[in-house]
Amino acid sequence: MRIVFFGTPQFAVPSLERLLQQPDFEVAAVVTQPDRRRGRGNQVMPSPVKQVAIAASCPVLQPTRIKRSPEVIEQLQAIAADAFVVIAYGQILSPAILEIPRLGCINAHGSLLPAYRGAAPIQWSLYHGKPETGVTTMLMDAGMDTGPMLLKAAVPIKLLDNALDLAKILSVLSANLLAETLLQLDRSALIPKPQVDEQATYAPLIQKADYVLDWTKSAIALHNQVRGFYPNCVTEFRAEALKVSATVPLGLAEQSRWPASLAGLAAASQTLLKQPGAKPGEVVGILKAYGPVVATGDELLLLSEVKPSGKRSQSGWDFANGSRLQIGETLV
Repeated sequence: MRIVFFGTPQFAVPSLERLLQQPDFEVAAVVTQPDRRRGRGNQVMPSPVKQVAIAASCPVLQPTRIKRSPEVIEQLQAIAADAFVVIAYGQILSPAILEIPRLGCINAHGSLLPAYRGAAPIQWSLYHGKPETGVTTMLMDAGMDTGPMLLKAAVPIKLLDNALDLAKILSVLSANLLAETLLQLDRSALIPKPQVDEQATYAPLIQKADYVLDWTKSAIALHNQVRGFYPNCVTEFRAEALKVSATVPLGLAEQSRWPASLAGLAAASQTLLKQPGAKPGEVVGILKAYGPVVATGDELLLLSEVKPSGKRSQSGWDFANGSRLQIGETLV
């Protein structure tokens, strides 16, 4: 099968690598976003997908606005691809582009559609505390993740998974599911299944306000926010910003979902769980080797990794020691 691959971030890399390695496919070209300034040095860098394409000596197209690039559309038509594969490309394809390939444009979306259509399905599934998510391959249409579905694969979400962890899992799952989808589609072995719009939920772009922690929320809600919007959630400590990048909800309902590595935390936190009455945001204890425990609107939350303003990320325990944190101090 002759393929044109559209993608930009690291999430798309395993899918491109799979298509490049599998002899059933020929990647005739790769379309990715223009080079941008990235990293601490703010240097102009190619996207992760472009780096893989260059290493494989694959032609690369980088239109600034693909819908307004007639020369790129002509190039895509000339390739005569069997299918376009689109994984987190970052631009909307026009109907004229969607109609070019013989088998259509196939997208792998990081949710179990029609749940979490949109730009940030991984983040919002974590934010809402879903027990599982997955990948759906579909034929693209003019809507936002509204096309008929082809194949699905589900994975459980663990209590301490964050958006980065889950993205790595789903990126590999996408690569496997995508290859199988293309092969079955070429054999006419798949019947596209329309989505039920009434069952759809949405995963919009994350806004700056979504990162701010409100300590009147429950511990599990705050934990889901921290891991869903990793690593950017923020609170205020001693009149300065404090990023919170990893937490553990200490409620009894969550302890059954803890990994074995937290076996010692249950006993250490029992005394704190029996001390009600603290105000939301108040530091009610500091657990040795673990870090500070903060009261919320319901239950307690352990801060296991934070990033103070102007400093590097550190464990909650190192933060408590380095800042000489006192019980009774408050996060706002």
